[in-house]
Amino acid sequence: MSEPVSVSKAAALLRSSDNILILTHHYPDGDTLGSGFALCYALRALGKNAGVNCSDSIPDKYGFLYSNIGLAPDFEPDFICAVDTADVKLLGEKLSIYADDIDLCIDHHASNTRFADSLLLIPEYAATAMIIAEVIREMGVVIDLNMATGIYTGIATDTGCFKYSNTTSYTLRMAADMLDLGVNSEIINRAMFDVKSRARVELEKLALESIRFYLNDRCAIMRIMVDMIEKSGAGEDDLEGLAPLSRQIEGVYVGVTMREKTDGSFKVSVRTGNHANASAICAKLGGGGHVRAAGCTIDGPADRAVETVLEAVEAVIG
Repeated sequence: MSEPVSVSKAAALLRSSDNILILTHHYPDGDTLGSGFALCYALRALGKNAGVNCSDSIPDKYGFLYSNIGLAPDFEPDFICAVDTADVKLLGEKLSIYADDIDLCIDHHASNTRFADSLLLIPEYAATAMIIAEVIREMGVVIDLNMATGIYTGIATDTGCFKYSNTTSYTLRMAADMLDLGVNSEIINRAMFDVKSRARVELEKLALESIRFYLNDRCAIMRIMVDMIEKSGAGEDDLEGLAPLSRQIEGVYVGVTMREKTDGSFKVSVRTGNHANASAICAKLGGGGHVRAAGCTIDGPADRAVETVLEAVEAVIG
């Protein structure tokens, strides 16, 4: 069980070490990567060895986050920090070697399983990147453009470009602070939300055709099967951001996206409106997350996986 720590304590822990490895969750998104690289830049500004690692390859569209810092840390860490990771299982296979050695986790998921020795958790914040910004300042580092770019990216992606209900006045003020430091929000927002490859469009067509409605049309389930990914030619980068599609349908309380993995299991993403708690649904399936966005992994085959998900959804929404 983790020791809860404050922002100042987390900053002191980081300052006390010289070789710091930062871990992100697998299937990386803008918040885990933005948080990781912003923190990495700050630690290097203090003269420390710092690097970011991820079990999965990082999509090309996030290249702007690390273009000035590089990847593949080549030192032996004496301190390991996980960012935006609610469960040690979310580190993925490659980083599982560090599962028992994580000194600090910085996160905003209320469902955090407290796997690290110390935990800085602020579930009220829309993005882990917001916590990272406070830690950087507490370490005595002046946030520069590289750090601000990571922080803004994390905030923008985890709020759906400030559309989601987790957007508060403090969220907007912190994003504005990053803009004041020179962040180009137009380029970042376009890369995160607007630009799609041809393969992504082809995959969306197939995914939308797979949608089926359940529980008096209150639940929509979208399946993304391995053969659909192969047919469309989609890469890992093209798979991000599909989860909200099923929730965008009028009258749907719970939108579920089920992505088949090569081992036959399914990565499940749940999105809800104010009629249901996504985290409560996923908790019944061994996962968790936020009230409006959560996830888990369940076994196949597909039809059985759908039944499993529907049982959890019905238990929550009736």
